[in-house]
Amino acid sequence: MAQVWQLQEAKNKFSQMVNDALHHGPQVITKHGVETAVLLSYAEYQQITAKQQSVAQFFRNSPLMGVELDLTRDSSPIRSEAEL
Repeated sequence: MAQVWQLQEAKNKFSQMVNDALHHGPQVITKHGVETAVLLSYAEYQQITAKQQSVAQFFRNSPLMGVELDLTRDSSPIRSEAEL
């Protein structure tokens, strides 16, 4: 679980907060009791950003690329409303 720091405390103990981010994971910073920012190690940041890809890239890399899909509409009659 991430450690939570009030903004003023984060300012005063920034070196410790960076060290904790490196060794213990993300550090949450609050402002007026509201979670507003997260400090994380650069390695964790790289892992998060490396996994992102555009929607177009996602579909291009899909194992379903090139599979023929039946896109015809179902002509079945609409179901009647259920009685409650």
